[in-house]
Amino acid sequence: MAEWDVKDLEGWDEKIRAKVQEFGLSCFDQEFEVCDHNQMLGYMAYSGMPSHYPHWSYGKSFEKLKTMYDYGVSGLPYEMVINSDPSIAYLMTDNSFCLQVLTIAHVYGHNDFFKNNFTFKSTQAEYTISRFKVHADRVRSYLEDPSIGVEKVERILDAAHGLSLQCRRNLAIKKLTLQGQRERMLEAARPAADPFADLHQQEDIEAPNLNKLPASPEEDILLFIRDYNPHLSDWERDLLTIVHETSQYFIPQMETKIMNEGWASYWHREIMNSLDLPQDLYLEFLVRHNQVVRPFPKGLNPYYLGLKVWDDMKRRHDDPTPEEIEKYGRPTKTGTQALFEAREVDRDASFLRRFLTEELMREMDMFEYEPRGEDLVISKVSDKEDWRDIKETLIKSVGMGGVPVIKVEDADYNQNRSLYVKHYHEGRDLQLEYAEKAISYLHRLWGHEVVLETVVNGKRALLSYSDDGFSAKPLK
Repeated sequence: MAEWDVKDLEGWDEKIRAKVQEFGLSCFDQEFEVCDHNQMLGYMAYSGMPSHYPHWSYGKSFEKLKTMYDYGVSGLPYEMVINSDPSIAYLMTDNSFCLQVLTIAHVYGHNDFFKNNFTFKSTQAEYTISRFKVHADRVRSYLEDPSIGVEKVERILDAAHGLSLQCRRNLAIKKLTLQGQRERMLEAARPAADPFADLHQQEDIEAPNLNKLPASPEEDILLFIRDYNPHLSDWERDLLTIVHETSQYFIPQMETKIMNEGWASYWHREIMNSLDLPQDLYLEFLVRHNQVVRPFPKGLNPYYLGLKVWDDMKRRHDDPTPEEIEKYGRPTKTGTQALFEAREVDRDASFLRRFLTEELMREMDMFEYEPRGEDLVISKVSDKEDWRDIKETLIKSVGMGGVPVIKVEDADYNQNRSLYVKHYHEGRDLQLEYAEKAISYLHRLWGHEVVLETVVNGKRALLSYSDDGFSAKPLK
């Protein structure tokens, strides 16, 4: 027999909501659903969505998760919470009563972050559930259409999924229309006003090519193909739109993983410490909390790193040391004010750049390692010489930092409708097997040869995919 029932959870949820308001958190309305482990596995496969379009990859993900769970290789999350208005969270029936209370408090931290962090403003949380349901209905209609069917739909979805993260990363910057880009090209080509023009020899000015497509390098690859491949059917264009909108919904969560988990951990700790918990529940809470926020021996725990940075930020504003005052200046706001401000305006990369200090890195024993033969060897530690390099490596790897930046440069390369795309190399070569697969997907969606410019072992190279298959050659 369970040690708790829904009435118990409702009572503690009411107490926690009172604390949420007391601490100044601002949340969407919150709904909870209690589910068993099989249901949780299903939600995990579908990224928490109660409705999602079908695709074989989600079934594969479910079977993998279930097999790993059944054999004890991995466990299940204590909760899942999605960015929607109202927010929806799932609680596992197998959780202990203390763990349910802790999880409820943790969920409100995520809820506040979803509502207030700037990266989530474009996700339109009030339409999340209805949007995903509409997407699912449209995809199912194509699957059931005798003139289209499963094979054609999944062929497009496979390619679109492989390219879904090749899109704009900073949605806070407004994207110009094609006409706007052309006007900017004309403005850039126009010479600056010269008060001595009568005395100076006029130079020939090269007019910009306004017929070039795209007018400037294009990041939203799926949308570009949707808009400029005239051979796509309406249903194919719709599938590209659906996959693009889905990826845009999830990218803010990728970009703020460390901040978000640290924020939720910070507030579940503050809320639980402020509640009048019975001794046995409080002792279990301490154990559970430390299990969540402990450092990992072979990786980066976002809960641990995020919480350490939030705690250090608050301490440095409320109780700075003389050395910190000399180094960073005297704080002009309280620790809580600093926390709420950063929660609103930062993402992981800027958060770590601004608030991960040398002292904190040394306290956490942060280091960098590299492969040497079959071994991994520590190459740098957080000392005076190398802590900045380690911090920069970390910043480059968080969020979308691990996803290569590839942009469309020319949709009529060599005047034969070949698609020329460029990898914006940042010191990390592409893995060639993945690059070959990516440009094969581009070829599938574009319908003509695709040429990718990149750097391999320090030398520029062209990778191409056509009806004859994959090829690579050096670029002079």
